[in-house]
Amino acid sequence: MEEIKLDVQIRNEIGRRKLNAVRGEDCVPAIVYGGDSGPTPIKVDRRVFEKIIRQHKGQNVVFHLNVHEGDKKLRDYSVILKDEQFDPVSEQLLHIDFNRISLNKEVEVYVQIVPVGEAVGVKQDGGSVDIPLKELDVVCLPTNIPEQISIDVTDLHIGDGIHVKDIQLPDGVITKHDPEALVVSVVPPMKEEVAEEEGDGQEPEVIKAKKEKPEADKEQDNKDVS
Repeated sequence: MEEIKLDVQIRNEIGRRKLNAVRGEDCVPAIVYGGDSGPTPIKVDRRVFEKIIRQHKGQNVVFHLNVHEGDKKLRDYSVILKDEQFDPVSEQLLHIDFNRISLNKEVEVYVQIVPVGEAVGVKQDGGSVDIPLKELDVVCLPTNIPEQISIDVTDLHIGDGIHVKDIQLPDGVITKHDPEALVVSVVPPMKEEVAEEEGDGQEPEVIKAKKEKPEADKEQDNKDVS
């Protein structure tokens, strides 16, 4: 995977009000973690960043950050996306966390699993493809991170499945995940419940529980019997 260049600015604005001001500039507050210099506050052009994410949806992106202060370039380094925070109502991107990495050191990331083809069990028997494991954790150099893990499901019949141990990963990519874990399978079609036929329109009989008599009434009944 190639690095994507991204120009960012050092961020001196700290605190909620100032962060809102940054967002008002159509920028997203962010922090770069890792490395020897400690966390570095930055701000990222919202439109540029969101365009990159749209183009690489579901993929791990390796960024080459060019860090500026005004017109002056301070430093540059490689990072991967660690976390994104969104507004729960507007879904606007509020904050980004990056992790600083070395291109010569392995990283552990999650890669999306994508089934490819139409399974026999779906085409002929009406089954459906189930994907219990939607992402696989892999270890590799940043430049070897797969865009996705494609799994051919064409030959799967109902009841068949593919496990982690069956996946052919690219050279230089390994996983520490349980090899017996089920990744994808073909399951039988769901049985439709047959609706019960409607009755003749009569109201069902309501059986009411017999009320317990008060103790005084019970005593009177006993006297009457005796």
